Amino acid sequence: MKLLDLYIGKTVIAAILMVLLVLLGLDGTFSFLAELKELEKNYQAPQAFMFILMTLPRRIYDFMPVAVLIGCLVGMGTLAGTSELTVVRAAGVSIARLVYSAVRPVLVIVALGLVLGQFVVPKTEQYAQSERSRNLVAGPPSSARDGYWYREEGQYIHIQAIQPNGVMYGVSRFLFDEKNDLVRSDFSERAIYQGDHWILERVRQTRMPGEHTESQTFETLRWETSVTPDVMSILALKPDYLSITGLYNYATYLSKQSLESKNYYFSFWKKVFQPITTIVMVFIAISFVFGPLRSVTMGQRITAGVLVGLLFHYAQQLLGLASIIYDIPPLLGAMLPMLICLVTGILLLRRV
Repeated sequence: MKLLDLYIGKTVIAAILMVLLVLLGLDGTFSFLAELKELEKNYQAPQAFMFILMTLPRRIYDFMPVAVLIGCLVGMGTLAGTSELTVVRAAGVSIARLVYSAVRPVLVIVALGLVLGQFVVPKTEQYAQSERSRNLVAGPPSSARDGYWYREEGQYIHIQAIQPNGVMYGVSRFLFDEKNDLVRSDFSERAIYQGDHWILERVRQTRMPGEHTESQTFETLRWETSVTPDVMSILALKPDYLSITGLYNYATYLSKQSLESKNYYFSFWKKVFQPITTIVMVFIAISFVFGPLRSVTMGQRITAGVLVGLLFHYAQQLLGLASIIYDIPPLLGAMLPMLICLVTGILLLRRV
């Protein structure tokens, strides 16, 4: 039985890696071509290529469930096409035992996905996004196409690029009084975190004391704020790019501040359930191989896998939006697509 587990495991892993490589190649190529449309003086093809390279961990993490689904369909479908699964079944091996043999190697991929999502993706994604923004954007915020907004009491802050080492570029601050009138604004080329405060460099400040304005420049300026590099790291990334712990901490913080947090809670639960979702994809693949896709061509199996993967992806996206708009609990929205796939897979396997 160990030889059977090893043989099925090698076949499944090889198919998953092949599918993942193809998906990454296609996605990376189209993303690189899209980046070429954004070329600027400081952002040329080498910088665009490095951006795509730095976002590879995130792309691997995103494609894992679909790659497992299509890979299992290809791997197990190959064994079915050569009648090897028929021989194994005739030898008395149950469907449940075959599922176990296919799930074992997938557990390695699940572990890799957890490591990527928790430790690698947040850092590489923030570095990639910050370098892209820093190269694309130069000058005052009026010309910025990318950036991040942050509000602190009566002050609104816009940052063009945020790096994970406590450095920000293109920091604009707008201070309003109790009547919501703008009383001061300034633009700093760079900000460096110094333990408990920020040092703004090359600051151009404008004050509005009455019906006139006063301009002043500073080489450096001290900025006292509760904003830390950790908070900025979360602000700089989309919820899906944050770690599981980072999502939970920030969602809890937003809830305590009575701010909208459902988007972050939905991304949190989606990441929590992703390992289970990946394993559920094995059930779907095997149920298809022994069920409706038992005697079809390899191309039809791949097409079916792509369609199911796309349906699952868009179902997650729609339920994520629905949880925000229609006040659906984020836990339910993240769990429902996985449960539907699991029940479908189990029902198909029971029919076999």
